[in-house]
Amino acid sequence: MARKILIVDDERLIVDSVKYGLEKEGFVLVAAFDGDQGIEKFRAEKPDLVLLDVLLPKRDGWEVCRALRAESRVPIIMLTARTEETDRVLGLELGADDYLAKPFGMRELIARVRAALRRATEYGEPVTHALRIGDVTLDASSHRVLVRGKPVEMTLKEYDLLTVLMSRAGQVVKRNDLIDQVWQTDWVGDTRTLDVHIRWLREKIERDPSAPRYIQTVRGVGYRFAPGAEAAK
Repeated sequence: MARKILIVDDERLIVDSVKYGLEKEGFVLVAAFDGDQGIEKFRAEKPDLVLLDVLLPKRDGWEVCRALRAESRVPIIMLTARTEETDRVLGLELGADDYLAKPFGMRELIARVRAALRRATEYGEPVTHALRIGDVTLDASSHRVLVRGKPVEMTLKEYDLLTVLMSRAGQVVKRNDLIDQVWQTDWVGDTRTLDVHIRWLREKIERDPSAPRYIQTVRGVGYRFAPGAEAAK
């Protein structure tokens, strides 16, 4: 079955060009031209991937991205003429999977679309049950994290990063694998972003972030979440 892609962009020439290019590759394209229409089409069409412009009428791309992420893990690629690093980081923090600056080539867009869809298939469905290790509980059904019985506020990326680490407790997760699974992009930015998020997580779940019991660094490789028996010490 052909994969369905929703493009949300008010520039009709870009929409027509993307529609022509991707339909030649066997995809089905659905278009929306403002933020409100984008959310409506997303709910009605249930696409496999969303191409989302930032500068949209009615609701901007940031708002739309936030709304889509509240109800779905479908891959989102931001399309924008704004190339500042802060814009790219904001999109990724809101849950976008990739970021493509205008003007872009059709071959690059197709490659990014295929890569995002492939990653979504490889990583499968997110954790849907509760994970509990030591005094840290991640409840996927309510999208909440409890530490020593108290709820802890987390950003989407912090939550996703903790999910990957806890679901693979006891295993060393390589840095590149964490970046691929949490940011879901062929990362071209500063990989210290991962280290910053690890530090933020430690500050939220560890009794002593400078001597972490749960999130352990494996130098030169990646990170490891302590398994149950070890975390309970």
